[in-house]
Amino acid sequence: MSAARVADLREPDVVYPQRWRVLAVLVVSLLVVVLDNTILNVALKVIQQDLDATQDQLVWAVNAYTLAFAALLFTWGVLGDKFGRKRILVLGLLLFGVASALSAFAATPEQLIGFRTLMGIGGASVMPVTLAIITVIFPPQERGKAIGMWAAAVGGAVALGPVLGGLLLEHPTWFHWLTGNDWGSVFFINVPIVAIGVIAILFIVPETKNPHPASLDPQGLLLSIVGLFAVVYGIQNSDGHGWSSPMTWGFLLGGMVVLAVFVLYEMRSRHPSLDVSLFRIRSFSVPLTAVSLAFAAMQGVMLFMTFYFQIVRGWSALQAGLLVVPFAIGQLLGAPRSGRMVDRFGARTVMTGGLLVATLGMLYFAFVTPDSPVIMLVLVGLAFGYGLGNTMAPATTRMTLATPPARSGAGSAVQNTVRQVGAALGVAFMSALVGAVYSDRIGPVLDGRGLPAPLLAAAKDSIGSAYGVADVLAASGQVPAAAVDALRQAANDAFMPAFHIAAYSAVGLLLLAVAVILWRLPAQAETVQWAGAQAVPGDDEAATAVTPRNEQAGLAAADGLERREPDEVEVRP
Repeated sequence: MSAARVADLREPDVVYPQRWRVLAVLVVSLLVVVLDNTILNVALKVIQQDLDATQDQLVWAVNAYTLAFAALLFTWGVLGDKFGRKRILVLGLLLFGVASALSAFAATPEQLIGFRTLMGIGGASVMPVTLAIITVIFPPQERGKAIGMWAAAVGGAVALGPVLGGLLLEHPTWFHWLTGNDWGSVFFINVPIVAIGVIAILFIVPETKNPHPASLDPQGLLLSIVGLFAVVYGIQNSDGHGWSSPMTWGFLLGGMVVLAVFVLYEMRSRHPSLDVSLFRIRSFSVPLTAVSLAFAAMQGVMLFMTFYFQIVRGWSALQAGLLVVPFAIGQLLGAPRSGRMVDRFGARTVMTGGLLVATLGMLYFAFVTPDSPVIMLVLVGLAFGYGLGNTMAPATTRMTLATPPARSGAGSAVQNTVRQVGAALGVAFMSALVGAVYSDRIGPVLDGRGLPAPLLAAAKDSIGSAYGVADVLAASGQVPAAAVDALRQAANDAFMPAFHIAAYSAVGLLLLAVAVILWRLPAQAETVQWAGAQAVPGDDEAATAVTPRNEQAGLAAADGLERREPDEVEVRP
């Protein structure tokens, strides 16, 4: 990069002229990656039947993406700071696109899990790098608004996935002919979107990087991957072997030990992939904890909400996807407008209020029935999304301000890693919980009914498998229709209490997030000085006074953050 094409965006008179156009391109890149967290949900029923997958394999198909995504965020963020964020973004998107095409042609559950892992590896580059680019190219007075739009895109993509998946499943396109199955289109649709996104990035997005990047940390990365995998595998193992199983506790305890070693190693490393010092700053660690708990609650429940919509209620994939749209609309209404709320009431009040609104929305699902009015499901989705939008945007703004621009890639990677780990753990925990409650309730009903052992085991695995067994029995013509209907009803009766318990668990996570905000989040942003690569938080009581307006606007001086390192930024792409 030549010196003539490099600008220091700390200077107030240096503003990247195409920043809003760049934001639009980055949001599109973000959408395709984030929506893949949920687009698979509406296709789970079809995939289960086509690939003869168990519930455990289906959950791993979901979590393989999330786990790889979470484990590699550190590395991609550091690589972006070191080698250039635009370059890393393009590389990650290309890998994501290739892996998406491979997933569309998977012939076994194991292949699907493997290809989804590759998708997660590539997709992990997008979240930390896009947020880092936004932090660098936008001036302080516009940064809060840009981050709010970025946060709204994340929330909207979560709900857009099921809608797009439903459209693709119900309206065959040339994707169906190309992949040779009924569900491959939910993955192959990523390919043309990625191609358009990469072209736009090459022509519009500027290159940015840290002029003094840290070295890579392969040992820390390996420890984080092993630790996270062991913990999630332990939770998943409980679904089939129970919480008292030595294997379950062995993986859980082993994973926690590895993660503890990882933290100790990072604290002593000269070039840590995880800047542990960030967690000493309450303006960073407290919002991150709250948002992670909220994501764990949302992702865990939304997985089984799809089964409720499609199986218990009998709605199509498209109808189920449309019923998730209110979650997105709520976030799109809440996140961009949260700045005005923060202007008036402050970030702590707005985040607490948002979490309480989301909690009330989630509480409804603890009482939902197979006959609940559709209008109530829509209103509850709007309320939950609006609450989450008013939580995520202010939290992301405050966390971003606690990170120096030169390390924005690594800093945003920490944010997204912890949040994605929370989502993966939420899915794994609630899957194990729902599976255990479902099996305990349906087991006594089916035992002694004379079902063959393979069909009995499948029916006890999940509500989707039970409906599959019912279809097999109905097609055989050897079982009375009344008996088939009784099996479906038994599956519904076993699933609903399990779903209610998952909703109660999500409510508990959201209330815990509220307690963390009220107990630990400073009313004023902390004074932070950066000694090299380490953050040194100042005394909370002596923190620089921050007006709500300045906090939302992202003014570094008013926030009390001392930023010393400029980024290298091309003045034109």
